[in-house]
Amino acid sequence: MTDKQRFSSVWDAIEDTPQQAACMRARSELMMNLTEVIRDRGMTQSDAAALFGVTQPRISDLMRGKINLFSLDTLIDMAATAGMSPTVKLTKPKATKTSRAKRGASTTLLAA
Repeated sequence: MTDKQRFSSVWDAIEDTPQQAACMRARSELMMNLTEVIRDRGMTQSDAAALFGVTQPRISDLMRGKINLFSLDTLIDMAATAGMSPTVKLTKPKATKTSRAKRGASTTLLAA
């Protein structure tokens, strides 16, 4: 019999810590939203580069999903520059009978 482990996101499965997974979830959410805005506005990569004050290859990295090349701060700055309203939404952890001392927070970044 094999034990199957379930994860709430792919990041929880592949990252070493819950903190790293939370950061990767936020970064991927921002990257997807920024890419969508660029496409929805019909912008070329050069147009987007001019808007964000970066090079066209940097926008190419964004559009290709090269997540390790972008910090959370950079992506939040880009979202704000694009006229989006990036916000952080926290959810309180569910209290457990066995471990009330181990408290953390789940983080979701919303870019609207």
